[in-house]
Amino acid sequence: MKNADSVKALSEIAQNINTIQSIEPLLEKILEIALDVLQAERGFVLLRNEGGDKSYEIKTSRNLNESEITGITQLSTSVIDSVLSDGEPILVFEAQSDPRYSEKESIVIQKIQSIACVPLSIKNRQIGAIYLDSVSKRSLFTNENLPFITAFANQAAVALENARLYESLRDENRRLRDEVQRIHGFSEIIGQSRQMNGIFDIVSRVLDSDIDVLIEGESGTGKELIARAIHYNGARNDNPFMALFCGSLPDSLLESELFGHKKGSFTGAIANKQGLFEAADGGTFFLDEIGDLTLNIQSKLLRVLQEGEIKRVGENEIRKVNVRIVSATNKKLSDLVAEGTFREDLYYRLNTICIEMPPLRERAGDVPLLAHHFLDKSPQARKRQIKGFEPSAIDALSAYHWPGNVRELENTINRAIVMARQDMICRDDLRLPDNESTDTAGGNLTLKELERRAVKQTLDALDGNVSQAARVLDVSRRWLHYRIKEWQI
Repeated sequence: MKNADSVKALSEIAQNINTIQSIEPLLEKILEIALDVLQAERGFVLLRNEGGDKSYEIKTSRNLNESEITGITQLSTSVIDSVLSDGEPILVFEAQSDPRYSEKESIVIQKIQSIACVPLSIKNRQIGAIYLDSVSKRSLFTNENLPFITAFANQAAVALENARLYESLRDENRRLRDEVQRIHGFSEIIGQSRQMNGIFDIVSRVLDSDIDVLIEGESGTGKELIARAIHYNGARNDNPFMALFCGSLPDSLLESELFGHKKGSFTGAIANKQGLFEAADGGTFFLDEIGDLTLNIQSKLLRVLQEGEIKRVGENEIRKVNVRIVSATNKKLSDLVAEGTFREDLYYRLNTICIEMPPLRERAGDVPLLAHHFLDKSPQARKRQIKGFEPSAIDALSAYHWPGNVRELENTINRAIVMARQDMICRDDLRLPDNESTDTAGGNLTLKELERRAVKQTLDALDGNVSQAARVLDVSRRWLHYRIKEWQI
């Protein structure tokens, strides 16, 4: 074999270390390269079983039927076992005339002319072997092939060990996700960090009560998921769950959305309308970004919390409602109270139980779990047969500071699925920004600046498509247009 062919083959197997992370396709590729470069006619790869009996099993073969493989394995006492025990390759130039093998039944029946058997070793530990032979050519494998065969086998063994490690980690990640979901029953809330375990504990304690809950945290940390988990796993789960983003509407429209209106009470009120509080009667009402409410709406909301009563706009009739309030904000309500922009009495009614959602940068250990979760639930990933992430991609995801938090991570994974050229997502597919300073992780930016960056990065990733960006960020188009204008993005 020419030196150029050897270099090409070694380069190819080296690429496989970084591109094939599943053992079965990797074994097939290793055997394909070996047969092609060494011009062998048949072959198989066997690996040690995981048990302690030191047995081995053929994992993939080429141009061999089951009976032929059975015959060849009769050579194990003199060839394969020797390779596995000694860790040295064996080349048989002319099997028919070699006194060691000429009387072997399989050699005679199958007319084997040349044999090459090379060990797969990791740190002096034999994990398997590659067997190749030829039935039409004698002296096919010579001592000149030994340097290539040895280097090739070393590369193949490293590739297999990496694939085995990756599959083990992937299975462990999935097992941990399943365990979290089994214990807590919150299928969409992924995390095993100390912070998330604390949140799971609080949520589990408040499920069957009617106590109001305040959820604080940066945009994109999953506040609505927590609200839905509280409702759908609690005693009110058979009744409605209603949600409203409080920062997207002017007071007049917001009041109508919350409390309803009477026909003719204002221009455009062409019919009586039920408000969201009435629609949520018996269930849960999630008020997102409650810190954006004006003092006027705050006073009306306080009446609902204190008396369980509402009045539709333009109507004097008092209606009773039984609604559990779960509210959320990306601001510190205590700071707004100090500034005089949020009612203190309303704050204490809402803040009976407070859940603080940690930013993703403070629970980087959950990033791989979340990334695999978003990949597993993506129809596009299944359609394109995306199997997982290269280790370098996971490292990049874990190192990034995620100013847009979990929402930005999900958007990044969905984009990478579309951009991936192979069945494994690589670092380049993620297209993570590399020019943002790391001071976001150190807390040197305001929440408003973090929000602005999340909006800008999402718009950049979606080529400025406001509708798609609003869906990804889980905000209204009106709110997004307002922020774009305010920040001059």
